[in-house]
Amino acid sequence: MSKIEIFDPAMCCSTGVCGPSINKELLRVATAINNMVKKGAKVTRHNLSSEPQAFIDNKKVNEYLNSRGAEILPITLVDGEVKKLKKYPTNEEFAQWSGFSKDDISNITIKKPKSCGHKG
Repeated sequence: MSKIEIFDPAMCCSTGVCGPSINKELLRVATAINNMVKKGAKVTRHNLSSEPQAFIDNKKVNEYLNSRGAEILPITLVDGEVKKLKKYPTNEEFAQWSGFSKDDISNITIKKPKSCGHKG
């Protein structure tokens, strides 16, 4: 199983649910990563605003940022090799790199709350 690292641009949260509208792409990525991690995959995300040292410490990421600027983010590494720039991996790519099926990665389980406390 490969080690996947994603170097995100600066943002307030990685799930895409903060702010005035939901970022569906960030929600898809967060769901895929959560599902892979639950199954034992090695997936790490680094946010430029909260973990700048990770961007400095990784020589390849640092070189891309210095030569092409923050517009190059997100950067995805698989086993230390740059696999994708400027866009997040698709679920198909996550499946290929993790060894899991696309269905395992993209499966979203939404549990209905027992009660919302609203009457009427």
